[in-house]
Amino acid sequence: MDTLSYKTISAKPSTIDKKWVLVDAENQTLGRLSSAVAKILRGKNKPSFTPHMDCGDNVVVINADKIVMTGKKWDQKVYIHHTGYPGGQRSKTATQIFEKYPERIVEKAIKGMLPKNKLGADLFRNLRVFAGETHNLEAQQPEKVNLNELL
Repeated sequence: MDTLSYKTISAKPSTIDKKWVLVDAENQTLGRLSSAVAKILRGKNKPSFTPHMDCGDNVVVINADKIVMTGKKWDQKVYIHHTGYPGGQRSKTATQIFEKYPERIVEKAIKGMLPKNKLGADLFRNLRVFAGETHNLEAQQPEKVNLNELL
Protein backbone atom coordinates (compact mmCIF):
# COMPACT_ATOMS: atom_id res chain seq x y z
CA MET A 1 0.00 0.00 0.00
CA ASP A 2 1.39 3.36 -1.00
CA THR A 3 0.92 5.70 1.96
CA LEU A 4 1.84 8.77 -0.05
CA SER A 5 -1.40 8.57 -2.01
CA TYR A 6 -3.52 8.93 1.13
CA LYS A 7 -3.22 12.54 2.21
CA THR A 8 -5.55 14.24 4.65
CA ILE A 9 -6.69 17.44 2.98
CA SER A 10 -7.34 20.29 5.38
CA ALA A 11 -9.40 23.26 4.20
CA LYS A 12 -7.69 26.65 4.09
CA PRO A 13 -9.42 30.03 3.90
CA SER A 14 -8.43 30.26 0.22
CA THR A 15 -10.00 26.89 -0.64
CA ILE A 16 -13.31 27.31 1.21
CA ASP A 17 -16.35 27.76 -1.03
CA LYS A 18 -19.09 29.62 0.85
CA LYS A 19 -22.55 30.17 -0.61
CA TRP A 20 -25.89 31.52 0.61
CA VAL A 21 -28.69 29.10 1.52
CA LEU A 22 -32.38 29.90 2.10
CA VAL A 23 -34.36 27.74 4.54
CA ASP A 24 -38.14 27.96 4.99
CA ALA A 25 -39.11 27.22 8.60
CA GLU A 26 -42.85 26.97 7.97
CA ASN A 27 -44.35 23.89 9.72
CA GLN A 28 -40.88 22.67 10.78
CA THR A 29 -40.23 21.34 14.28
CA LEU A 30 -37.84 23.64 16.14
CA GLY A 31 -35.23 21.06 17.13
CA ARG A 32 -35.05 19.30 13.78
CA LEU A 33 -34.85 22.61 11.94
CA SER A 34 -32.11 23.86 14.27
CA SER A 35 -29.94 20.76 13.99
CA ALA A 36 -30.13 20.81 10.18
CA VAL A 37 -29.28 24.52 10.01
CA ALA A 38 -26.41 24.05 12.50
CA LYS A 39 -24.93 21.34 10.25
CA ILE A 40 -25.10 23.67 7.25
CA LEU A 41 -23.55 26.55 9.22
CA ARG A 42 -20.75 24.30 10.45
CA GLY A 43 -20.14 22.79 7.00
CA LYS A 44 -20.64 19.17 8.04
CA ASN A 45 -22.67 18.53 4.88
CA LYS A 46 -19.60 19.19 2.70
CA PRO A 47 -16.84 16.72 1.85
CA SER A 48 -14.24 19.41 2.61
CA PHE A 49 -15.32 19.73 6.28
CA THR A 50 -12.49 20.73 8.59
CA PRO A 51 -13.31 20.91 12.33
CA HIS A 52 -11.25 24.01 13.14
CA MET A 53 -12.31 26.14 10.14
CA ASP A 54 -15.44 28.07 9.20
CA CYS A 55 -16.22 26.12 6.04
CA GLY A 56 -20.02 26.26 6.28
CA ASP A 57 -22.50 28.30 4.28
CA ASN A 58 -24.37 31.50 5.13
CA VAL A 59 -27.97 30.62 6.06
CA VAL A 60 -31.11 32.74 5.77
CA VAL A 61 -34.12 31.38 7.68
CA ILE A 62 -37.56 32.77 6.78
CA ASN A 63 -40.99 32.20 8.36
CA ALA A 64 -39.57 31.80 11.87
CA ASP A 65 -42.99 32.84 13.16
CA LYS A 66 -44.50 29.58 11.78
CA ILE A 67 -42.33 27.02 13.61
CA VAL A 68 -43.86 24.12 15.53
CA MET A 69 -43.08 22.81 19.00
CA THR A 70 -44.44 19.45 20.08
CA GLY A 71 -46.12 18.69 23.38
CA LYS A 72 -46.52 21.46 25.95
CA LYS A 73 -43.20 23.15 25.15
CA TRP A 74 -44.81 26.51 24.39
CA ASP A 75 -45.75 26.82 28.08
CA GLN A 76 -43.20 24.57 29.81
CA LYS A 77 -39.97 25.51 27.98
CA VAL A 78 -38.27 28.23 30.01
CA TYR A 79 -35.50 30.55 28.84
CA ILE A 80 -33.36 31.87 31.71
CA HIS A 81 -30.95 34.81 31.73
CA HIS A 82 -29.17 36.79 34.44
CA THR A 83 -28.98 40.58 34.64
CA GLY A 84 -25.60 40.51 36.37
CA TYR A 85 -26.94 41.89 39.64
CA PRO A 86 -27.54 39.87 42.82
CA GLY A 87 -30.93 38.17 42.58
CA GLY A 88 -31.10 39.10 38.91
CA GLN A 89 -32.11 35.74 37.45
CA ARG A 90 -35.04 36.19 35.07
CA SER A 91 -37.06 33.62 33.16
CA LYS A 92 -39.59 33.67 30.34
CA THR A 93 -41.56 30.93 28.65
CA ALA A 94 -41.30 30.23 24.94
CA THR A 95 -44.72 31.82 24.38
CA GLN A 96 -43.67 35.09 26.03
CA ILE A 97 -40.55 35.39 23.88
CA PHE A 98 -42.39 34.27 20.73
CA GLU A 99 -45.06 36.98 21.07
CA LYS A 100 -42.47 39.77 21.03
CA TYR A 101 -39.52 38.32 19.06
CA PRO A 102 -40.42 35.13 17.11
CA GLU A 103 -36.98 34.92 15.46
CA ARG A 104 -35.14 34.71 18.81
CA ILE A 105 -36.47 31.23 19.58
CA VAL A 106 -34.92 29.89 16.38
CA GLU A 107 -31.67 31.83 16.96
CA LYS A 108 -31.30 30.49 20.52
CA ALA A 109 -31.94 26.90 19.43
CA ILE A 110 -29.36 27.08 16.63
CA LYS A 111 -26.78 28.88 18.76
CA GLY A 112 -27.05 26.14 21.39
CA MET A 113 -26.05 23.57 18.75
CA LEU A 114 -22.87 25.39 17.68
CA PRO A 115 -19.47 25.12 19.39
CA LYS A 116 -19.05 27.20 22.55
CA ASN A 117 -15.88 29.04 21.48
CA LYS A 118 -14.67 31.71 19.02
CA LEU A 119 -15.44 29.46 16.08
CA GLY A 120 -19.05 29.13 17.27
CA ALA A 121 -19.36 32.91 17.54
CA ASP A 122 -18.02 33.30 14.00
CA LEU A 123 -20.41 30.64 12.69
CA PHE A 124 -23.39 32.33 14.39
CA ARG A 125 -22.64 35.53 12.46
CA ASN A 126 -23.36 33.59 9.25
CA LEU A 127 -27.02 33.14 10.29
CA ARG A 128 -29.89 35.50 9.50
CA VAL A 129 -33.40 34.78 10.82
CA PHE A 130 -36.54 36.59 9.66
CA ALA A 131 -40.03 36.27 11.15
CA GLY A 132 -41.91 36.73 7.89
CA GLU A 133 -41.75 35.64 4.29
CA THR A 134 -39.60 38.57 3.14
CA HIS A 135 -35.92 39.18 3.77
CA ASN A 136 -33.43 41.86 2.76
CA LEU A 137 -30.78 39.52 1.31
CA GLU A 138 -32.03 39.10 -2.25
CA ALA A 139 -28.75 40.54 -3.57
CA GLN A 140 -26.88 37.44 -2.32
CA GLN A 141 -29.22 35.21 -4.36
CA PRO A 142 -29.64 32.49 -1.72
CA GLU A 143 -30.30 28.99 -3.01
CA LYS A 144 -33.46 27.45 -1.52
CA VAL A 145 -32.89 24.15 0.35
CA ASN A 146 -35.55 21.61 1.29
CA LEU A 147 -34.78 20.49 4.85
CA ASN A 148 -36.99 17.42 4.54
CA GLU A 149 -34.49 15.99 2.05
CA LEU A 150 -31.51 16.78 4.31
CA LEU A 151 -32.92 15.17 7.47
